[in-house]
Amino acid sequence: MELLTKIAEIVRQAGEIVMAAKDVSTCTTQKTSAADLVTAYDVKVEAFLKEALLKLVPDATFLGEEEIEKTGLGSGWAFIVDPIDGTSNFVRSFCHSAVSVGLAKNGQMEYAVILDPFKKELFTAKRGAGAYLNGQPIQVSERPLEQGIFGMGTAPYNKELHAQTLSLTQQLFDRSCDFRRMGAAALDLCAVACGRLEVFFECVLSPWDYAAGSLLVTEAGGCISTLEGEPLTLDKPCSVWACNAVNQPILKELKN
Repeated sequence: MELLTKIAEIVRQAGEIVMAAKDVSTCTTQKTSAADLVTAYDVKVEAFLKEALLKLVPDATFLGEEEIEKTGLGSGWAFIVDPIDGTSNFVRSFCHSAVSVGLAKNGQMEYAVILDPFKKELFTAKRGAGAYLNGQPIQVSERPLEQGIFGMGTAPYNKELHAQTLSLTQQLFDRSCDFRRMGAAALDLCAVACGRLEVFFECVLSPWDYAAGSLLVTEAGGCISTLEGEPLTLDKPCSVWACNAVNQPILKELKN
């Protein structure tokens, strides 16, 4: 069985843990602030993923959001994992969260699996082999932003970035039909990859938020970079800009 198929099956099983969750509010604690939450299910899903994924690739390193002591990517294989992307949504029964697993080799994304267990949507990608939703090929849209919708994140843990976020949102809103703020960056990137959004940006995200999604976007024919137009980093947080090809020139026109 192909490695991507094996990773996808493990992610499906992780999704079953998410869907079986009960009394989430009673097992939720703050990390750095009231906006930065962790539940017992985040920890449970990550532990399951770590054990199962490292059985597939025993020599891989594992970078998970809930790891207390973060390990660097190093060389060779590395899993980059967000057990429940959109924890604030999950805590509030908003039903918009995802399990995100990326597998990189020597700092380059090779495999990506993102599951929305609520919609039963499984996004998969392998470098050079395209992007898929529930086994069907997906592509970014061809709509210019003037006829499209953009998504954005608010960098809620970084208040010093709020003014920049609002400025960029205003600039993009002025030249678009509308925008969405949905609270799960992994799914926002999936939305760009399958043509539901024309653009997505956030002023800072962690690697586990965008690692898998970045490969989905590029394999679906899209563009992804930092807001400065630089390649994304997988070993530290950075800003993220994702779009279809027709809207890539907008990035140079924005005033940060």
